[in-house]
Amino acid sequence: MTLAELKATVEAERTVIDSAIVLLNGLAQQLKDAIANGDPAAIQAIADELDAQSRALAEAVVANTPAA
Repeated sequence: MTLAELKATVEAERTVIDSAIVLLNGLAQQLKDAIANGDPAAIQAIADELDAQSRALAEAVVANTPAA
């Protein structure tokens, strides 16, 4: 792997991590807003979305982690 390829790989990883952080922060804020508004349907929808995103992230980590 060249230095340029390594830099590109690191940048791609940083982008994925940053995207996950934005997603989680956004869902947390939506949940806080739903709780503040007393909206149980919105709370459940956010919980369902968080579960789905968590599963997708966990599956991606497993799929892209080399076996020991």
